[in-house]
Amino acid sequence: MRVVANERIRAQEVRLIGPDGDAVGIMSLAEAIQQARDVDKDVVLVNGQVEPPIVKVIELSKFKYQQQQKAAAGRKRAKTQELKEMRFSPFMSDGDFEAKLKKVRTFLEKGDKVRLSLQFKGRAITKKEFGYTVLERVITGTEEIATVELAPKLMGKKLIAQLLPNKK
Repeated sequence: MRVVANERIRAQEVRLIGPDGDAVGIMSLAEAIQQARDVDKDVVLVNGQVEPPIVKVIELSKFKYQQQQKAAAGRKRAKTQELKEMRFSPFMSDGDFEAKLKKVRTFLEKGDKVRLSLQFKGRAITKKEFGYTVLERVITGTEEIATVELAPKLMGKKLIAQLLPNKK
């Protein structure tokens, strides 16, 4: 956000808000700047959309610092959603499957997207239905906490699906 202050304000008349927060009134920009200089502060444009524009008498460096802090806090609150990948095999034991399913559920509960990939090696590609079965088991095992963003799809020798966590 660009801060407009003092002589950069393009209005002839402004509505001035004093350093303590109360409305002073409508006056020319030159008078407002003079009042601000009398108390060693600056005139900063608060709202330029109204007529006359609203300006406030504050310390410019302090105002810029506060704006930076607000922007940083906003970036901190915005959660980025990571994409995690879990690899499966078409012929895997139940113990391995359960361990991987538990890890997928953990990722989804933390709010991350999960890509499920299943690599067919050698002649295993002739038994595609086993791969689809494994991914369907994962999808049904996570259906209460996730939705399918990308249905199981074969790309070359890789079967891929993607899960999106439900909103809390």
